[in-house]
Amino acid sequence: MLWKMTIGSRLITMKNNVKLLLSVTVLLSLATAQTGAMKRQDSLQELEQVREKRQLSNQTLRVTTILQSPFIMAKPSGGFEGFCIDLLQIFAERLKLRYEIKLVKDGFYGRRLENGKWTGMLGELMAEEADVAIAPLTITMERERAFSFTRPFMSVGISILIRKDSNNQGASLFQFLSPFSANTWLSLLIAYILTCFCLYLAARLSPNEWREPEVENTHFSLFDSFWFGVGALTLQGAGPHPRALSTRIIGVTWWLFGIVFLVAYITYFAASLNSEAQGPLIKSFADLAEQNEIDYGTVYGGSTFSFFKLSKIPIYHKIYKKMNSKSDSVLVHTMEEGIQRVLNSNYALIGESSTIDLAVAEHCNLMRVSNFAAIRGYGIATRLGDPLRDYLTHTLLELEESGQLQQLQAKWWKSSCSVEHSAEWSPLKVNQIGGTFLFLAIGLSLALVVACIELAVKSRKKADQDKSCCRIFTEELNLRFKGRSEANKKTKA
Repeated sequence: MLWKMTIGSRLITMKNNVKLLLSVTVLLSLATAQTGAMKRQDSLQELEQVREKRQLSNQTLRVTTILQSPFIMAKPSGGFEGFCIDLLQIFAERLKLRYEIKLVKDGFYGRRLENGKWTGMLGELMAEEADVAIAPLTITMERERAFSFTRPFMSVGISILIRKDSNNQGASLFQFLSPFSANTWLSLLIAYILTCFCLYLAARLSPNEWREPEVENTHFSLFDSFWFGVGALTLQGAGPHPRALSTRIIGVTWWLFGIVFLVAYITYFAASLNSEAQGPLIKSFADLAEQNEIDYGTVYGGSTFSFFKLSKIPIYHKIYKKMNSKSDSVLVHTMEEGIQRVLNSNYALIGESSTIDLAVAEHCNLMRVSNFAAIRGYGIATRLGDPLRDYLTHTLLELEESGQLQQLQAKWWKSSCSVEHSAEWSPLKVNQIGGTFLFLAIGLSLALVVACIELAVKSRKKADQDKSCCRIFTEELNLRFKGRSEANKKTKA
Protein backbone atom coordinates (compact mmCIF):
# COMPACT_ATOMS: atom_id res chain seq x y z
CA MET A 1 0.00 0.00 0.00
CA LEU A 2 2.83 2.36 0.84
CA TRP A 3 4.64 1.84 -2.45
CA LYS A 4 1.41 2.58 -4.37
CA MET A 5 1.12 5.96 -2.64
CA THR A 6 4.78 6.75 -3.45
CA ILE A 7 4.32 5.93 -7.12
CA GLY A 8 1.16 8.09 -7.24
CA SER A 9 2.90 11.14 -5.78
CA ARG A 10 5.77 10.78 -8.24
CA LEU A 11 3.30 10.64 -11.14
CA ILE A 12 1.65 13.88 -9.93
CA THR A 13 5.05 15.59 -9.68
CA MET A 14 5.95 14.53 -13.20
CA LYS A 15 2.65 15.89 -14.53
CA ASN A 16 3.32 19.25 -12.88
CA ASN A 17 6.82 19.42 -14.36
CA VAL A 18 5.45 18.65 -17.80
CA LYS A 19 2.85 21.44 -17.45
CA LEU A 20 5.55 23.90 -16.32
CA LEU A 21 7.80 22.90 -19.25
CA LEU A 22 4.94 23.41 -21.69
CA SER A 23 4.16 26.87 -20.23
CA VAL A 24 7.81 27.98 -20.55
CA THR A 25 7.93 26.67 -24.11
CA VAL A 26 4.78 28.62 -25.02
CA LEU A 27 6.11 31.82 -23.43
CA LEU A 28 9.44 31.49 -25.23
CA SER A 29 7.71 30.96 -28.55
CA LEU A 30 5.49 34.02 -28.00
CA ALA A 31 8.51 36.18 -27.06
CA THR A 32 10.42 34.96 -30.09
CA ALA A 33 7.46 35.74 -32.31
CA GLN A 34 7.11 39.24 -30.81
CA THR A 35 10.85 39.95 -31.18
CA GLY A 36 10.72 38.77 -34.75
CA ALA A 37 7.76 41.03 -35.42
CA MET A 38 9.61 44.00 -33.95
CA LYS A 39 12.68 43.18 -36.00
CA ARG A 40 10.57 42.90 -39.10
CA GLN A 41 8.93 46.25 -38.26
CA ASP A 42 12.34 47.90 -37.75
CA SER A 43 13.54 46.36 -40.96
CA LEU A 44 10.48 47.67 -42.75
CA GLN A 45 11.13 51.16 -41.36
CA GLU A 46 14.76 50.99 -42.44
CA LEU A 47 13.69 49.78 -45.86
CA GLU A 48 11.17 52.62 -46.03
CA GLN A 49 13.87 55.18 -45.14
CA VAL A 50 16.24 53.68 -47.68
CA ARG A 51 13.48 53.77 -50.28
CA GLU A 52 12.71 57.41 -49.48
CA LYS A 53 16.41 58.30 -49.71
CA ARG A 54 16.66 56.47 -53.03
CA GLN A 55 13.63 58.41 -54.23
CA LEU A 56 15.26 61.68 -53.09
CA SER A 57 18.53 60.80 -54.78
CA ASN A 58 16.76 59.76 -57.96
CA GLN A 59 14.76 62.96 -58.34
CA THR A 60 15.78 66.54 -58.91
CA LEU A 61 14.35 68.90 -56.30
CA ARG A 62 12.77 72.06 -57.59
CA VAL A 63 13.84 74.88 -55.29
CA THR A 64 12.04 78.21 -55.29
CA THR A 65 13.72 81.22 -53.74
CA ILE A 66 13.90 85.01 -53.77
CA LEU A 67 16.81 87.41 -54.10
CA GLN A 68 17.80 88.91 -50.78
CA SER A 69 21.35 89.64 -49.72
CA PRO A 70 23.21 87.82 -48.21
CA PHE A 71 20.86 84.81 -48.31
CA ILE A 72 20.51 84.55 -52.08
CA MET A 73 22.42 86.77 -54.51
CA ALA A 74 22.89 86.57 -58.27
CA LYS A 75 26.45 86.12 -59.52
CA PRO A 76 27.65 88.41 -62.31
CA SER A 77 28.82 85.34 -64.21
CA GLY A 78 25.53 83.53 -63.69
CA GLY A 79 24.08 81.33 -60.97
CA PHE A 80 23.52 82.18 -57.33
CA GLU A 81 25.51 82.55 -54.13
CA GLY A 82 24.80 83.34 -50.51
CA PHE A 83 24.03 81.84 -47.12
CA CYS A 84 21.07 79.76 -48.31
CA ILE A 85 22.97 78.55 -51.37
CA ASP A 86 25.80 77.26 -49.15
CA LEU A 87 23.21 75.63 -46.91
CA LEU A 88 21.50 74.01 -49.89
CA GLN A 89 24.84 72.67 -51.13
CA ILE A 90 25.49 71.02 -47.75
CA PHE A 91 22.02 69.39 -47.91
CA ALA A 92 22.79 68.09 -51.38
CA GLU A 93 26.11 66.57 -50.31
CA ARG A 94 24.78 64.88 -47.18
CA LEU A 95 21.45 63.67 -48.57
CA LYS A 96 22.76 62.87 -52.09
CA LEU A 97 20.32 65.28 -53.68
CA ARG A 98 20.16 66.98 -57.04
CA TYR A 99 18.42 70.32 -57.27
CA GLU A 100 17.60 73.18 -59.57
CA ILE A 101 16.98 76.74 -58.37
CA LYS A 102 14.51 79.18 -59.82
CA LEU A 103 13.40 82.58 -58.61
CA VAL A 104 9.81 83.09 -57.54
CA LYS A 105 7.71 84.51 -60.37
CA ASP A 106 5.79 87.26 -58.54
CA GLY A 107 8.67 88.32 -56.28
CA PHE A 108 6.83 87.68 -52.99
CA TYR A 109 7.58 85.44 -50.01
CA GLY A 110 4.02 84.27 -49.69
CA ARG A 111 0.78 85.29 -48.03
CA ARG A 112 -2.71 83.82 -47.91
CA LEU A 113 -5.36 85.57 -49.97
CA GLU A 114 -9.02 85.86 -49.03
CA ASN A 115 -9.93 83.07 -51.46
CA GLY A 116 -7.56 80.69 -49.65
CA LYS A 117 -4.84 80.69 -52.28
CA TRP A 118 -1.23 81.61 -51.55
CA THR A 119 1.09 83.98 -53.35
CA GLY A 120 4.87 83.97 -53.77
CA MET A 121 7.10 81.01 -52.99
CA LEU A 122 4.47 79.39 -50.78
CA GLY A 123 1.96 79.64 -53.61
CA GLU A 124 4.35 77.77 -55.91
CA LEU A 125 4.74 75.08 -53.23
CA MET A 126 0.98 74.76 -52.90
CA ALA A 127 0.60 74.51 -56.69
CA GLU A 128 3.35 71.85 -56.77
CA GLU A 129 5.47 74.02 -59.04
CA ALA A 130 8.29 73.65 -56.50
CA ASP A 131 9.29 71.02 -53.93
CA VAL A 132 10.99 73.23 -51.36
CA ALA A 133 11.30 76.96 -50.57
CA ILE A 134 14.70 78.05 -49.25
CA ALA A 135 14.94 81.71 -48.30
CA PRO A 136 14.73 83.95 -45.24
CA LEU A 137 11.18 82.69 -44.83
CA THR A 138 9.67 83.55 -41.46
CA ILE A 139 7.80 80.78 -39.62
CA THR A 140 4.35 82.06 -38.62
CA MET A 141 1.27 80.33 -37.25
CA GLU A 142 -0.70 80.89 -40.46
CA ARG A 143 2.08 79.46 -42.62
CA GLU A 144 2.66 76.52 -40.25
CA ARG A 145 -0.95 75.41 -40.71
CA ALA A 146 -0.59 75.09 -44.48
CA PHE A 147 3.05 74.02 -44.89
CA SER A 148 5.72 71.96 -43.14
CA PHE A 149 8.69 73.94 -41.85
CA THR A 150 12.05 72.72 -40.65
CA ARG A 151 13.48 73.89 -37.36
CA PRO A 152 14.70 77.52 -37.63
CA PHE A 153 18.16 77.87 -39.14
CA MET A 154 18.34 81.46 -37.86
CA SER A 155 16.55 83.44 -35.12
CA VAL A 156 15.74 87.06 -35.89
CA GLY A 157 13.80 89.95 -34.43
CA ILE A 158 11.80 92.78 -35.97
CA SER A 159 13.68 96.07 -35.67
CA ILE A 160 14.08 99.50 -37.29
CA LEU A 161 16.70 100.60 -39.82
CA ILE A 162 17.36 104.35 -39.96
CA ARG A 163 20.04 106.76 -41.08
CA LYS A 164 22.19 108.10 -38.24
CA ASP A 165 21.77 111.76 -39.12
CA SER A 166 18.00 111.30 -39.43
CA ASN A 167 17.83 109.79 -35.95
CA ASN A 168 19.55 112.74 -34.28
CA GLN A 169 17.59 115.31 -32.34
CA GLY A 170 20.27 117.93 -33.02
CA ALA A 171 22.16 120.10 -30.58
CA SER A 172 20.13 121.34 -27.63
CA LEU A 173 20.29 124.78 -26.03
CA PHE A 174 22.38 123.36 -23.18
CA GLN A 175 24.68 121.22 -25.31
CA PHE A 176 27.67 122.83 -23.61
CA LEU A 177 26.76 120.98 -20.39
CA SER A 178 26.80 117.56 -22.05
CA PRO A 179 30.53 116.71 -21.56
CA PHE A 180 30.04 116.11 -17.82
CA SER A 181 27.33 114.22 -16.01
CA ALA A 182 25.16 116.00 -13.46
CA ASN A 183 27.11 114.45 -10.57
CA THR A 184 30.39 115.62 -12.08
CA TRP A 185 29.13 119.20 -12.40
CA LEU A 186 27.86 119.11 -8.81
CA SER A 187 31.20 117.72 -7.57
CA LEU A 188 33.07 120.45 -9.45
CA LEU A 189 30.89 123.15 -7.84
CA ILE A 190 31.46 121.71 -4.37
CA ALA A 191 35.21 121.50 -5.03
CA TYR A 192 35.25 125.16 -6.12
CA ILE A 193 33.39 126.37 -3.03
CA LEU A 194 35.54 124.27 -0.69
CA THR A 195 38.79 125.43 -2.32
CA CYS A 196 37.88 129.11 -2.11
CA PHE A 197 36.83 128.76 1.51
CA CYS A 198 40.11 126.97 2.38
CA LEU A 199 42.01 129.77 0.61
CA TYR A 200 40.14 132.30 2.73
CA LEU A 201 41.03 130.38 5.92
CA ALA A 202 44.68 129.92 4.97
CA ALA A 203 45.04 133.63 4.07
CA ARG A 204 43.71 134.62 7.50
CA LEU A 205 45.81 132.06 9.37
CA SER A 206 49.15 132.63 7.67
CA PRO A 207 51.16 135.61 9.05
CA ASN A 208 53.04 135.75 5.74
CA GLU A 209 49.77 136.55 3.96
CA TRP A 210 48.25 138.82 6.61
CA ARG A 211 51.19 140.26 8.45
CA GLU A 212 49.64 142.98 10.63
CA PRO A 213 46.01 142.18 11.41
CA GLU A 214 45.98 144.99 14.00
CA VAL A 215 46.45 147.77 11.43
CA GLU A 216 45.64 146.35 7.98
CA ASN A 217 42.95 144.33 6.29
CA THR A 218 43.58 140.96 4.69
CA HIS A 219 44.24 140.80 0.98
CA PHE A 220 42.01 137.74 0.68
CA SER A 221 38.49 138.47 1.76
CA LEU A 222 35.83 135.84 1.07
CA PHE A 223 34.85 137.61 -2.13
CA ASP A 224 38.51 137.87 -3.24
CA SER A 225 38.97 134.16 -2.61
CA PHE A 226 36.02 133.25 -4.85
CA TRP A 227 37.24 135.68 -7.51
CA PHE A 228 40.71 134.10 -7.44
CA GLY A 229 39.15 130.63 -7.82
CA VAL A 230 37.24 131.70 -10.96
CA GLY A 231 40.31 133.35 -12.45
CA ALA A 232 42.52 130.33 -11.78
CA LEU A 233 39.94 127.92 -13.22
CA THR A 234 39.78 129.91 -16.46
CA LEU A 235 43.58 130.36 -16.54
CA GLN A 236 43.25 134.17 -16.33
CA GLY A 237 45.38 134.66 -13.20
CA ALA A 238 43.02 137.07 -11.45
CA GLY A 239 44.44 138.83 -8.36
CA PRO A 240 45.17 139.16 -5.57
CA HIS A 241 48.06 136.73 -5.91
CA PRO A 242 49.06 134.47 -2.97
CA ARG A 243 52.28 135.28 -1.10
CA ALA A 244 52.44 132.71 1.69
CA LEU A 245 53.49 129.10 1.22
CA SER A 246 50.12 127.79 2.37
CA THR A 247 48.09 129.94 -0.02
CA ARG A 248 50.46 129.16 -2.86
CA ILE A 249 49.98 125.44 -2.24
CA ILE A 250 46.23 125.97 -2.62
CA GLY A 251 46.77 128.05 -5.75
CA VAL A 252 49.01 125.48 -7.44
CA THR A 253 46.71 122.60 -6.47
CA TRP A 254 43.66 124.42 -7.84
CA TRP A 255 45.49 125.34 -11.07
CA LEU A 256 46.46 121.73 -11.75
CA PHE A 257 42.96 120.58 -10.87
CA GLY A 258 41.50 123.17 -13.25
CA ILE A 259 43.83 122.22 -16.12
CA VAL A 260 42.77 118.58 -15.86
CA PHE A 261 39.10 119.54 -15.96
CA LEU A 262 39.56 121.96 -18.85
CA VAL A 263 41.34 119.33 -20.93
CA ALA A 264 38.65 116.77 -20.08
CA TYR A 265 35.88 119.26 -20.93
CA ILE A 266 37.36 120.12 -24.33
CA THR A 267 37.90 116.45 -25.18
CA TYR A 268 34.44 115.30 -24.14
CA PHE A 269 32.72 118.31 -25.71
CA ALA A 270 34.34 117.55 -29.07
CA ALA A 271 33.30 113.91 -28.70
CA SER A 272 29.72 114.89 -27.87
CA LEU A 273 29.47 117.02 -31.00
CA ASN A 274 30.70 114.16 -33.21
CA SER A 275 28.77 111.41 -31.46
CA GLU A 276 25.81 109.76 -33.18
CA ALA A 277 24.62 108.49 -29.80
CA GLN A 278 23.76 111.99 -28.64
CA GLY A 279 20.02 112.10 -28.06
CA PRO A 280 18.53 109.77 -30.71
CA LEU A 281 15.07 110.71 -31.88
CA ILE A 282 13.83 107.11 -32.14
CA LYS A 283 14.81 104.57 -29.47
CA SER A 284 11.85 102.18 -29.71
CA PHE A 285 8.71 101.40 -31.67
CA ALA A 286 6.76 103.65 -29.31
CA ASP A 287 8.98 106.60 -30.33
CA LEU A 288 8.48 105.68 -33.98
CA ALA A 289 4.70 105.65 -33.62
CA GLU A 290 4.52 108.97 -31.76
CA GLN A 291 6.66 111.05 -34.15
CA ASN A 292 5.65 112.52 -37.52
CA GLU A 293 9.02 113.72 -38.83
CA ILE A 294 10.16 110.42 -40.35
CA ASP A 295 8.09 108.20 -42.66
CA TYR A 296 8.31 104.48 -42.03
CA GLY A 297 7.23 101.30 -43.75
CA THR A 298 8.06 97.67 -44.49
CA VAL A 299 7.88 95.11 -47.28
CA TYR A 300 4.33 94.79 -48.56
CA GLY A 301 2.85 91.32 -48.10
CA GLY A 302 5.71 90.05 -45.95
CA SER A 303 5.57 88.44 -42.53
CA THR A 304 6.57 91.70 -40.85
CA PHE A 305 3.60 93.48 -42.39
CA SER A 306 1.33 90.62 -41.27
CA PHE A 307 2.75 90.77 -37.74
CA PHE A 308 1.75 94.41 -37.30
CA LYS A 309 -1.60 93.75 -38.99
CA LEU A 310 -2.54 90.91 -36.62
CA SER A 311 -0.96 92.35 -33.46
CA LYS A 312 -3.25 93.26 -30.55
CA ILE A 313 -0.67 95.55 -28.95
CA PRO A 314 -1.89 99.17 -29.37
CA ILE A 315 1.51 100.60 -30.41
CA TYR A 316 2.04 97.95 -33.10
CA HIS A 317 -1.52 98.27 -34.37
CA LYS A 318 -1.08 102.05 -34.56
CA ILE A 319 2.04 101.53 -36.69
CA TYR A 320 0.08 99.21 -38.99
CA LYS A 321 -2.78 101.68 -39.40
CA LYS A 322 -0.39 104.47 -40.34
CA MET A 323 1.50 102.27 -42.81
CA ASN A 324 -1.73 100.97 -44.34
CA SER A 325 -3.20 104.48 -44.71
CA LYS A 326 -0.11 105.56 -46.68
CA SER A 327 0.62 102.21 -48.32
CA ASP A 328 1.36 103.65 -51.76
CA SER A 329 4.11 105.90 -50.41
CA VAL A 330 5.68 104.01 -47.47
CA LEU A 331 5.47 100.28 -48.36
CA VAL A 332 8.22 98.76 -50.51
CA HIS A 333 8.40 95.59 -52.60
CA THR A 334 11.83 94.37 -51.48
CA MET A 335 14.25 94.97 -48.63
CA GLU A 336 16.85 96.30 -51.10
CA GLU A 337 14.38 98.94 -52.22
CA GLY A 338 13.70 99.88 -48.61
CA ILE A 339 17.42 100.14 -47.76
CA GLN A 340 18.03 102.46 -50.72
CA ARG A 341 15.13 104.59 -49.61
CA VAL A 342 16.59 104.86 -46.10
CA LEU A 343 19.91 105.96 -47.61
CA ASN A 344 18.38 108.57 -49.91
CA SER A 345 15.50 110.05 -47.89
CA ASN A 346 14.08 110.69 -44.44
CA TYR A 347 12.69 107.18 -44.08
CA ALA A 348 12.82 104.31 -41.56
CA LEU A 349 12.53 100.68 -42.66
CA ILE A 350 10.98 98.01 -40.42
CA GLY A 351 12.26 94.49 -41.03
CA GLU A 352 14.06 91.42 -39.73
CA SER A 353 17.26 92.08 -37.81
CA SER A 354 19.34 89.79 -40.05
CA THR A 355 18.79 91.94 -43.13
CA ILE A 356 19.07 95.15 -41.12
CA ASP A 357 22.37 94.06 -39.53
CA LEU A 358 23.79 93.34 -42.98
CA ALA A 359 22.77 96.81 -44.19
CA VAL A 360 24.40 98.39 -41.13
CA ALA A 361 27.58 96.37 -41.78
CA GLU A 362 27.72 97.55 -45.40
CA HIS A 363 26.66 101.18 -44.87
CA CYS A 364 28.35 102.88 -41.93
CA ASN A 365 25.92 105.82 -41.92
CA LEU A 366 23.01 103.50 -41.03
CA MET A 367 22.03 102.23 -37.61
CA ARG A 368 19.65 99.69 -36.10
CA VAL A 369 17.41 100.70 -33.23
CA SER A 370 18.16 98.32 -30.37
CA ASN A 371 14.50 97.69 -29.52
CA PHE A 372 12.87 94.50 -30.93
CA ALA A 373 9.19 93.93 -31.62
CA ALA A 374 9.27 90.13 -31.84
CA ILE A 375 11.71 87.22 -31.96
CA ARG A 376 11.01 84.73 -34.73
CA GLY A 377 12.83 82.18 -36.87
CA TYR A 378 13.67 81.52 -40.52
CA GLY A 379 12.80 78.04 -41.76
CA ILE A 380 12.76 75.94 -44.92
CA ALA A 381 9.24 75.21 -46.22
CA THR A 382 7.91 72.02 -47.83
CA ARG A 383 4.43 70.72 -48.51
CA LEU A 384 2.52 69.12 -45.63
CA GLY A 385 3.53 65.51 -45.05
CA ASP A 386 6.63 65.65 -47.24
CA PRO A 387 9.33 63.39 -45.68
CA LEU A 388 11.99 65.76 -47.00
CA ARG A 389 11.24 68.08 -44.07
CA ASP A 390 12.46 65.50 -41.50
CA TYR A 391 15.73 64.92 -43.35
CA LEU A 392 16.39 68.65 -43.64
CA THR A 393 15.64 69.18 -39.95
CA HIS A 394 17.97 66.36 -38.93
CA THR A 395 20.75 67.83 -41.08
CA LEU A 396 20.18 71.28 -39.59
CA LEU A 397 20.58 69.81 -36.10
CA GLU A 398 23.88 68.24 -37.11
CA LEU A 399 25.11 71.54 -38.58
CA GLU A 400 24.10 73.44 -35.46
CA GLU A 401 25.80 71.01 -33.09
CA SER A 402 28.99 70.92 -35.16
CA GLY A 403 29.19 74.73 -35.38
CA GLN A 404 29.00 74.86 -39.20
CA LEU A 405 25.83 76.93 -39.09
CA GLN A 406 27.58 79.62 -37.02
CA GLN A 407 30.54 79.55 -39.42
CA LEU A 408 28.21 80.21 -42.34
CA GLN A 409 26.68 83.18 -40.52
CA ALA A 410 30.11 84.61 -39.74
CA LYS A 411 31.08 84.20 -43.40
CA TRP A 412 28.20 86.22 -44.82
CA TRP A 413 27.77 88.86 -42.09
CA LYS A 414 31.03 90.80 -42.08
CA SER A 415 31.16 94.48 -41.19
CA SER A 416 33.08 96.90 -43.40
CA CYS A 417 32.85 99.69 -40.81
CA SER A 418 35.78 100.61 -38.62
CA VAL A 419 35.62 100.36 -34.85
CA GLU A 420 35.24 104.12 -34.45
CA HIS A 421 31.81 104.05 -36.04
CA SER A 422 30.41 101.67 -33.45
CA ALA A 423 31.92 103.39 -30.41
CA GLU A 424 29.42 105.14 -28.19
CA TRP A 425 30.04 108.29 -26.23
CA SER A 426 28.91 109.01 -22.68
CA PRO A 427 29.44 112.00 -20.34
CA LEU A 428 32.38 112.06 -17.97
CA LYS A 429 31.43 110.54 -14.62
CA VAL A 430 32.86 111.27 -11.17
CA ASN A 431 34.47 107.85 -10.76
CA GLN A 432 36.45 108.37 -13.98
CA ILE A 433 38.15 111.48 -12.61
CA GLY A 434 38.03 110.74 -8.88
CA GLY A 435 41.81 110.91 -8.56
CA THR A 436 41.83 114.66 -9.24
CA PHE A 437 39.40 115.24 -6.36
CA LEU A 438 41.66 113.21 -4.09
CA PHE A 439 44.67 115.27 -5.22
CA LEU A 440 42.75 118.49 -4.47
CA ALA A 441 41.70 117.29 -1.01
CA ILE A 442 45.30 116.41 -0.12
CA GLY A 443 46.51 119.80 -1.33
CA LEU A 444 43.89 121.72 0.68
CA SER A 445 44.60 119.72 3.83
CA LEU A 446 48.34 120.27 3.48
CA ALA A 447 47.85 124.01 2.95
CA LEU A 448 45.76 124.40 6.12
CA VAL A 449 48.35 122.46 8.13
CA VAL A 450 51.15 124.68 6.75
CA ALA A 451 49.12 127.81 7.57
CA CYS A 452 48.72 126.66 11.17
CA ILE A 453 52.46 125.91 11.38
CA GLU A 454 53.26 129.39 10.03
CA LEU A 455 51.07 130.99 12.69
CA ALA A 456 52.57 128.77 15.40
CA VAL A 457 56.10 129.78 14.37
CA LYS A 458 55.17 133.46 14.63
CA SER A 459 53.55 132.87 18.02
CA ARG A 460 56.66 131.13 19.28
CA LYS A 461 58.82 134.05 18.19
CA LYS A 462 56.56 136.55 20.03
CA ALA A 463 56.38 134.48 23.21
CA ASP A 464 58.08 135.94 26.32
CA GLN A 465 57.97 135.57 30.09
CA ASP A 466 54.53 137.16 30.40
CA LYS A 467 52.74 135.28 27.61
CA SER A 468 53.17 131.72 26.56
CA CYS A 469 53.21 130.51 22.98
CA CYS A 470 49.76 128.94 23.29
CA ARG A 471 48.23 132.17 24.66
CA ILE A 472 49.73 134.23 21.84
CA PHE A 473 48.49 131.64 19.32
CA THR A 474 44.98 131.94 20.75
CA GLU A 475 45.09 135.74 20.66
CA GLU A 476 46.22 135.63 17.03
CA LEU A 477 43.30 133.41 16.14
CA ASN A 478 40.87 135.77 17.88
CA LEU A 479 42.39 138.76 16.18
CA ARG A 480 42.27 137.16 12.72
CA PHE A 481 38.75 135.75 12.89
CA LYS A 482 36.82 137.92 15.40
CA GLY A 483 38.10 141.34 14.36
CA ARG A 484 40.34 143.95 15.94
CA SER A 485 37.69 145.54 18.19
CA GLU A 486 36.59 142.31 19.87
CA ALA A 487 40.18 141.14 20.24
CA ASN A 488 41.20 144.45 21.87
CA LYS A 489 38.31 144.24 24.35
CA LYS A 490 39.39 140.75 25.40
CA THR A 491 43.01 141.86 25.68
CA LYS A 492 42.08 144.77 27.97
CA ALA A 493 39.92 142.56 30.06
